Amino acid sequence: METDRDTDASSELRPVACEQSFLSRPDGSATFTQGDTSVMAAVYGPADVNQRKEILDKATVEVVLKNKVGFTAVKEKAQERLIRNSCATVILTGLHPRTSVTIVLQIIQDSGSLLSCCINAACLALLDAGVPMKCLMASVTCVLDKDGDLFLDPTEKQAKVAQCVYTFAFESQEKKIVTSTMKGTCTTEQYQSCLAACQTASQEIFNFYRTSAEKKLSKS
Repeated sequence: METDRDTDASSELRPVACEQSFLSRPDGSATFTQGDTSVMAAVYGPADVNQRKEILDKATVEVVLKNKVGFTAVKEKAQERLIRNSCATVILTGLHPRTSVTIVLQIIQDSGSLLSCCINAACLALLDAGVPMKCLMASVTCVLDKDGDLFLDPTEKQAKVAQCVYTFAFESQEKKIVTSTMKGTCTTEQYQSCLAACQTASQEIFNFYRTSAEKKLSKS
């Protein structure tokens, strides 16, 4: 069954929601939901690190991405690397040398823009754990369809038929790119249009972070 979201060009993000501090064992936890896509994140650390993975002057950042069902495949391993690199960019790893920060991400539902949802869930969980960060990060995905129409925060169906799929992550201070990945082909002008659209939309995610933090603090 087709929905308006699947067939109409959209310049808006799907509704977002989150829940934090709902797991007792991790140092921080968060569930981030974007439309029907949902990811649960748990953060452990800074904690002791395996000697083989120890880095003398900074913390080791590790990410584990778990499928809803089945084993982790090559696609998820590639996403793990992107998420790890994104998190390592914003975490102040130099404050905790010879330790580890581990982020475990569990896919609850994938209905499109999964990588962005994972990055945003990881950021909220790091925030909940109190891991020192130089800034926050927010990720947005967009696609160009075969007619050149731009869709922000695409559904899984939109991404499958798209000419090109982009995912960007931005830092909160100057909105500079933390992560950028692309699948497909496009012109330079199309790339710049998608970058600008995602950069603008990222402010909605940062505003959501702020609102969520304010609500959490008001309850404590």
